[in-house]
Amino acid sequence: MRPTIARLALVAAGLALASCQSSPKTTPVPSGKSASLLAMEQVAISAHKCWIASKDPAFKAYQMANELNSYSGTPRFLLVPAKHYGGKPLLVVQAQGNSSRVDVFGPLMNEPLGARIGSDIARWQAGNPSCAAAA
Repeated sequence: MRPTIARLALVAAGLALASCQSSPKTTPVPSGKSASLLAMEQVAISAHKCWIASKDPAFKAYQMANELNSYSGTPRFLLVPAKHYGGKPLLVVQAQGNSSRVDVFGPLMNEPLGARIGSDIARWQAGNPSCAAAA
């Protein structure tokens, strides 16, 4: 019986040492935010700064409705008519789950302003917060 107890002690010691070793490092998402929320915060801040706060004439008829604190895993913001805040959204910009891909859709994307919206969103999503595309 002595050899069995000695073997068990060695196995236990080995397991204890193995549990002390560090596991592979992974890059955590800052503050527990999902990739979709991080992407949408970046895009929403730039959209508000460039379209709404700057009083850009192209966006004068709209106001922004932020819905970034979504418990459904779909942070988004909407552009709605300025005089009818509860009205049907004319533009939806959203990301889902743990993806940093931003989707843009709504009637405004079929208007002449749609091309500018698409390029602005793509630039902001890529990390460039400027209000105008580089010439």
